[in-house]
Amino acid sequence: MTARIRTRVTVPLRFPDGYATAAEVFTFTGLADGREHLALGLGDHRHPRGVPLVRPHSECLTGDVFGSERCDCGPQLREAVERIAEAGGYLLYLRQEGRGIGLYAKLDAYALQDAGLDTYEANLALGRGEDERDYTAAAQMLTALGVDEIRLLSNNPDKAVQLAALGVDVAERVPTGVHLSPANARYLTAKRDRTAHTLHLPLAA
Repeated sequence: MTARIRTRVTVPLRFPDGYATAAEVFTFTGLADGREHLALGLGDHRHPRGVPLVRPHSECLTGDVFGSERCDCGPQLREAVERIAEAGGYLLYLRQEGRGIGLYAKLDAYALQDAGLDTYEANLALGRGEDERDYTAAAQMLTALGVDEIRLLSNNPDKAVQLAALGVDVAERVPTGVHLSPANARYLTAKRDRTAHTLHLPLAA
């Protein structure tokens, strides 16, 4: 299945800390999963400094919008937008709430975490996968944008493995910062220990 650009429109962005920029936002037709994923072209994305910097960012309503500190998604989004705007590239905003299990199930998983399970154990207890995300649509979006080689802004090795298997040349893995807080230390530790995220957590057990 071939994906194509459907619409492109410039959208001004402003974050709660005052940082502001503009993105060229792309919508698509023909994505494999039929979801309404977005690509945000940031900085000089058509002529980046070298290979474009790209972050596939999974939607997180609680973190991205409401500022929840149970995860690091909101700070990662804020960091990624500024870094990509400086280098030139794309933020792929993927509708994959809760590592692909959806918003309600993610909140169910939160309740299980409050009872003592870690983020991955909670998903399994709900009868779901530890991580149900698939990056086929992300690879399609990059192809539609004319991008076949990227610098991947992510701490998650699975993103690099999946994108490479889908034909995207991952020239470099670029880690994001570590956005550690008392509320997310256990969550980040689980990501480090269970799925080999490149996270240095000196204050976390």
